Formats: sequence, C-alpha cells, structure tokens
Amino acid sequence: MDVIKRSTLSQRVQQVKPSGIRKFFDIINTMPNVISLGVGEPDFVTPEHIRQAGIASIQAGRTQYTSNYGTLALREEIARMLQRRTGLTYDPARQLLVTVGVSEGVDLVMRTLIDPGDEVISSDPGYVAYEADIIFSGGVAVPVTTYAEYNFAVRAADIEAAITPRTKLILLGTPNNPTGAVIPREELEGIARIAIKYDLIVAVDEVYSRLVYDIEHFSIASFPGMQERTILLDGFSKAYAMTGWRVGYVAAPSYLLEAMCKIHQYTIMCAGTAAQEAALEALRHGEDDVLHMQADYARRGKMLVAGLNRIGLPTCKPHGAFYAFPYVSGVGGMSDEEFAERLLVEEEVAVVPGSSFGDAGKGYVRVAYCTAYEKLEEALVRIDRFVKKYS
Repeated sequence: MDVIKRSTLSQRVQQVKPSGIRKFFDIINTMPNVISLGVGEPDFVTPEHIRQAGIASIQAGRTQYTSNYGTLALREEIARMLQRRTGLTYDPARQLLVTVGVSEGVDLVMRTLIDPGDEVISSDPGYVAYEADIIFSGGVAVPVTTYAEYNFAVRAADIEAAITPRTKLILLGTPNNPTGAVIPREELEGIARIAIKYDLIVAVDEVYSRLVYDIEHFSIASFPGMQERTILLDGFSKAYAMTGWRVGYVAAPSYLLEAMCKIHQYTIMCAGTAAQEAALEALRHGEDDVLHMQADYARRGKMLVAGLNRIGLPTCKPHGAFYAFPYVSGVGGMSDEEFAERLLVEEEVAVVPGSSFGDAGKGYVRVAYCTAYEKLEEALVRIDRFVKKYS
C-alpha cells in the first residue's frame, strides 16, 4: 500500500505527463499478435562485428571506469568522423563528451544552461523528452508550431517570432521525431542568423542524421559563426542499430563541455566501457552497415507512405528518420488517441497518437516503419480495413 502522498513529489515531476509512447508500449507487450509501428527502435540486430567488439572488451577484462569524457580513442574517432561529415574540427580532449545515449546529452544541455524561468524554443510536434527535460531543469518550453504544408520543417521566421527577453536556447531535432522532417538549408541559415542576432545558443539533436532520403543533411554547427554557439548531439542508437548499448556524444565549445561534464561526472561517471569499444568499432568499420540499413528504411518508407495516402490518410513524405505522420482526424470523427486505441484493439496495429508529441500533433499519429517490410504490408491491409469500417 502506498503511504507517500502525491503532494510530496516535486512540482517539476508532477508537471511532466507520462509518455504516451510508453503507455502503448505497455499494452503492446500483452498482445502477442500485434504489429508494432509504435516504438522507434530499429528491427535490425546490432551488426556482428560491433557485437564482437563489445564481447572482446569484456573477455579481455576491460571492465573498469573510463575517463568521465569517454575513452580517448572513441573521442578521437568521433572527431575524425565529424571532420569528414561537417568539415568542423573538434578537440577530442576538450570538446567531445561521450554520454549514455543522446537522451543524457539533452538532459545535460538543459541542466547546464537553464535557470528557473528561462525559455527554450523547440518545434511542435517534437520528441517527447525535450519538453520533459526543459521542465525538469526549471525552464519553460516554448513550442513553435510546424505545418504539413511545409513538410513539418520548423521555419526561421516562426522561431524569431517566439523569442522573448527570457529566451536562452533554441533546441532543434533534425531529422525530426515524430514527423521525419529535415530542416532545409535555407531555414537553418536563417536560424543561424537569428541565433547570432539575439546571442543565443543552439542545441541540435542529429541522432537520425545518417538516415536521410532524397535530401542532404546539413549541420547548423557548420555555418559561419555557429560552431562556437552550437551544442551538437548525436549517437549510435539509430544509425548502427545500437539502442540498447546507450552510447551518444556531445560536441561543443570547451567551456560548455566542461560545465556539462560537471553534471555528467556526478550523476553518470562515464558511459559503459564495453559499449564505448563497440561504438569505436562501429565508427571504424560500420559504414557499409549504415548504408545498408538506410537503403532498407528508404524502401520501407516509400511503400508505407504511398500506402497510407492510397488508403486516404494524408501523409507528407518524410525526408529523414523512420517515421510517417499521417492525418487521421477525418476517420469516424475520432481523435488521434481514439484512432490509435481502436486500431490497436480492433486490428492489432500499434501506432502512437500525434498529441503525445505536442499540441500541433493532434489529429495525426506517428507510424514507425523500422519493422519488417512484410509486416508493414500487412499493417496497411489492417489499417485500410479499419479506415473503411469507419468512413
């Protein structure tokens, strides 16, 4: 029997709503025949050579703590990769921090920079953890609505309109979860000008940056004057199918990284040693694996989006990640939550209500296509049957 009253919980914790994704994930676990298009986790197994690198680390007895910043070998390899991909030079010793996934990186950004009442601008819909981390730090989330007519990419003009004297940080996710939107170069250039004009820091989550389709990914850190005011967050979970290994990294100016490491060292100490060695192997020899998975996701996404539009659920083409974001509110007068719940119960297909990702997601659902092609085809059959039933 619970004897601790809810009133004893901190106000910040009480402000944060339970994850809508987690709710559906818990239900899915009780349904053996469900086709899950809800959880954004690759269905690929971590490539064998990467797994073996982690195993070899353990078997060799390399099970001690690493530096708080992560192994120097991994940081040096990350620096080389960033140089190749962005043209930017980062000092492995002072400007790179290995984290327990990108999730820790986002949390570190907020706790390092945000004081109570500071405002953080981010796009709506957006990844569920962003608002929660802002609230946990005492900040105020300022959502900027994105629109289907612009493929859900956040626009620089809308960000500038949301700036107030309390604005401390612009938080971007590109490619975006849940919409699959990639911010075009011209909008990123506009956001960069705004950040410089108002002397703001930009944090950018690029964990899906290797999973882009028919478009080029640009890092805002690579634009003139931006490396010194950008915190770049990335990791290994999505591109290398390493979600359970929990390895990410932060690339930032040294004064910011040193401050972030203060929190990291007292709460986490360091990322797992074996996981870091697996990540090192991924960077050194995993490029073919990334290209293979990226091509497979592109094939799945093309088929799924075409199928959803054919069914009558308007869906923008996602240019990144592995999510489609169909509009469902025209089906039987249902809200997005009702649509997701009934689809799960009646057809055993799991999707996530768009409202879980912000007010601008109302009327949409997130459909993750990081599952087998054949399962996606069957899911479309079931969704089509469901939509016809209520149309």
